[in-house]
Amino acid sequence: MKKSLNAWSVAHGTDLEEMFAKLSAAGFDGVELNIDGDNSSRHSLTMDTTDDQLAEIRALSEKYSLPVVSISTSLYEGGARLGSRDPARVKAGQDLLRKQLHCAKALGAGGILVVPGGISPDCSIREAYENSLASLKAMIPEIEAAGINVGVENVWNGFFMSPFDMCRFIDELDCKYIGAYYDVGNVIAFSWSEYWIEMLGERITNIHVKDYKRNGGINNGGDWVDLLKGDVNWPKVVPALRQAGFDGYLTAEVGKTNPDQSWEDFYKEVADAVGTICGM
Repeated sequence: MKKSLNAWSVAHGTDLEEMFAKLSAAGFDGVELNIDGDNSSRHSLTMDTTDDQLAEIRALSEKYSLPVVSISTSLYEGGARLGSRDPARVKAGQDLLRKQLHCAKALGAGGILVVPGGISPDCSIREAYENSLASLKAMIPEIEAAGINVGVENVWNGFFMSPFDMCRFIDELDCKYIGAYYDVGNVIAFSWSEYWIEMLGERITNIHVKDYKRNGGINNGGDWVDLLKGDVNWPKVVPALRQAGFDGYLTAEVGKTNPDQSWEDFYKEVADAVGTICGM
């Protein structure tokens, strides 16, 4: 397995070249870029990122020997919702997915992160589930044409509450390019990550790593903490990933918790922690 960092973990004022240079120097093997709203950070992609800009980013990736491994986004829980009953919001979600595929293809990335959902007081779990399936099924011809892995992620939006939900959703889509973008830390508040990995198995396309410290047992709340300082059982999680056949990038999605620490030291600390996890 290899070490990657999501660009949300990089100081917002850092431009793209500085980011590639610093993450390469810190020891990362790859980086995950994000499609965000305007003015989110100096290293974010947007819906308006041009092909010329993508070519410049790819050149930076090659210059610093730091591949762009995947394309994430912050926009699925905003105006773009694949599970919405509003056709305009569904179209926005499909347009976002389409832009992610385009960026991934241009940058040489192998996968993208997609968030199905749309549950609200006015939209039931069943309706959001069926709408999300329909929205993604309509995109399968474009996904297959792009040849890019699409990983649906387990986030805190009430959609994937167990590995059974996630497995069923992926299997109903029945597309070899659609799998699980599994976030190891997102289930620790209420479950055990190694059991999800056992269930998801070969459906896993991408991995996010973060850590969470429970207030005692499960379902008692807790806090996000630095990697290796929480309740993720890494000595069980990593072998479970290997058993599932996963040997790709572990992409850290973490925040700097020490205000006195330099950003360079933070990047190195995270790279070292992910390296330790990879070696388990």
